[in-house]
Amino acid sequence: MAEVESFQLDHTKVLAPYVRLIGSESGPKGDIITNFDVRLVQPNEQEIPTAGLHTIEHLMASLIRDRIDGLIDFSPFGCRTGFHMIMWGEHTPEAIAKVIKSSLEAIVNVIEWTDVPGTTIESCGNYRDHSLWTAKEWSKLILERGISSDAFVRKVV
Repeated sequence: MAEVESFQLDHTKVLAPYVRLIGSESGPKGDIITNFDVRLVQPNEQEIPTAGLHTIEHLMASLIRDRIDGLIDFSPFGCRTGFHMIMWGEHTPEAIAKVIKSSLEAIVNVIEWTDVPGTTIESCGNYRDHSLWTAKEWSKLILERGISSDAFVRKVV
């Protein structure tokens, strides 16, 4: 089996919340794609409940695009501790951490239920599994801890 970088990461050594550059790849035409580990809670100590994580996912898909160009995908980890963030081009963990922080601040301070995209049977594969209240509470907690641009040393942005 192929080695997967994130399964080689020692999850006992990281200090969440953080943004970590997993790697960059160049396509056949020279396009660069970067993959980030956006870890919102400490692995094996906490996990974001599914409904809240689902709502954060839907909101971040729009909020990130409002703040930076080049987002390809923002997908939750199955362990519910964070997300993969796939971007066109090269970006620094610090720049991505600032975007994540600003987006979470919007979830806490601005977003209302009517702002959450993809919450109907037509637009979501599990439309009943959302919780804006949970998304707001976890976003507050993450912001209180601060988002680091380094996975192993706290460099809060």
